[in-house]
Amino acid sequence: MAEPVEIILEVGNSKSCPICEKKSTATYQPFCSKRCADIDLHRWLSGRYAVPSERAEDDNDANSDADL
Repeated sequence: MAEPVEIILEVGNSKSCPICEKKSTATYQPFCSKRCADIDLHRWLSGRYAVPSERAEDDNDANSDADL
């Protein structure tokens, strides 16, 4: 039988906040504060961040399904 694989997680977090570049905290990881976490959430909800799609017109497909 194969031996179990040991996964090592970094205990100390030396990464910086993606919003303000300050040191991130465990409470709001990967952010440094609730403020930066909320800024990031707002960017997602407002459409500033988006996951790219391979199809050019995803909205037209959704509308055509409603006609069925």
